[in-house]
Amino acid sequence: MVYAIPNLTGRRLPRVTLEPPPPSSAETSRPSHRILAKLAYVFTARWLRDALMAVFLIYLARTSAATYGDFMMALGLGSILLFVAEFGLNLPLVGLVGRSPAKSRDFVIQAQVFKAGTLLCALAGAGVFVWWQGYAAPLTRVVLVIGAGVALEALATTFLVVYQVQGRQDLESKIRGTAALLGMGYGLGALALGAAPLTIAWFKIIETLAIVLGSAWFLALPGPAAWTRPSLKKLGDLGRLGLIFGTMEITASIYNKANLFFLQKYGGSDGVAQYSATWQLVDGISVLVSSLLLKNILYPLFVQFWETDRDAVIALTRNTARWLLAVALGAMFVLGVEADRLITLIYGTRYLPAAGLQKYLVATIFFAFFHNLAAYVMISMKREKLLLSYYVAGLVINLAVCSLLIPAIPLEGSAWAMVLTKGGVAALTILYVQRRLNFLPWTTVGPVLAVFGGGLGLYVLSRPVVGREVAEALALAPLLALAWRWWRTRV
Repeated sequence: MVYAIPNLTGRRLPRVTLEPPPPSSAETSRPSHRILAKLAYVFTARWLRDALMAVFLIYLARTSAATYGDFMMALGLGSILLFVAEFGLNLPLVGLVGRSPAKSRDFVIQAQVFKAGTLLCALAGAGVFVWWQGYAAPLTRVVLVIGAGVALEALATTFLVVYQVQGRQDLESKIRGTAALLGMGYGLGALALGAAPLTIAWFKIIETLAIVLGSAWFLALPGPAAWTRPSLKKLGDLGRLGLIFGTMEITASIYNKANLFFLQKYGGSDGVAQYSATWQLVDGISVLVSSLLLKNILYPLFVQFWETDRDAVIALTRNTARWLLAVALGAMFVLGVEADRLITLIYGTRYLPAAGLQKYLVATIFFAFFHNLAAYVMISMKREKLLLSYYVAGLVINLAVCSLLIPAIPLEGSAWAMVLTKGGVAALTILYVQRRLNFLPWTTVGPVLAVFGGGLGLYVLSRPVVGREVAEALALAPLLALAWRWWRTRV
């Protein structure tokens, strides 16, 4: 997971180095968060990568549901391995590099050595896991190759932290975009040529290696003679900094992906494919907002202002919350009422059972938006340990629901496991921040709920008369009008 600190000076650095020159007083006198510019850069790279991945996975899903299910499970395992390998180091690394740019080289070296060790442990654990699950040899090889490809990105994110600290999201987006073209291009080509699943699975390793090598190259790291050997004490200190965040990320990753492994056991690869078809749509929206806006852009502002201007934190969270509520309600409505047409249009009629799951999986969009907003505020408040306890509670809920429901109703049980888990964790984090900051006052959420309720009323009354498409447009019109008013008045 990568965290960003904004370039508050607003200056554009001509070259990325590990030891940037200090800003002049003239530059620091004109602060600018440049939120929209940075969001545009990371969004462009993320959109390109996600668009290519979507094309690849849809093509794969239409070619073979079983292979698609295997790949989705492998990607799920890979995300867990990635967080194990990163061990939460990116968050403290942001602070270390930002506060002491002259020591950036040492920090990067220490982080890479530490991550290399945790990466090896993660891959060894993956081998033990697939052996314990008793997967067939072809599935085992696919899972390990894709899982390793995802996990290797832990080494790339160390370099990317430096780009983000220096406000160079533009260069980061170019590297990620180029890597996506290489990896997904290979995957699509191999799939089109009818290659074996194991051959296709190398797409992720190609993409990740391109990010690692490209990031290191453009950072112009010095030769071996300039490198210093990291001491065990420094590695231990770094590990302690990342312990809480690493445990938090690993716990969250497990409860987000555990249902896939239960579903593979009781529903097979086809069951994983059905669930993944709808989850790709629902979770894609959640990740887009949570990763790009909340984590990479707003979280660093929460950290900065919490110590200097807490009123600014409250104002920023309230304004963010009303936008998130409007986007969440609109997305939930569209994905819910259009589930049947979206799923069959994208994946084909064989995935129609996934449309039924989507109608209640859309609730996780609301939970994800507001949980992540509250979670990043809690981290800025230095309440990481309390947040970790909430994540552990979520893991307990998830494993309990998976164990109880998935053996009896594999598909529906997998979906309910996510709804109940995300809802439970979101309730804990939202209630805590609400008690501390009152970031969801009625003056913020009331108008949005009233407008959306009016839109739903228009939908119910007009659908028998004007048809499905017009009724849906009427339902969204009041919400869009409210958002337009906010944008025009900037209030």
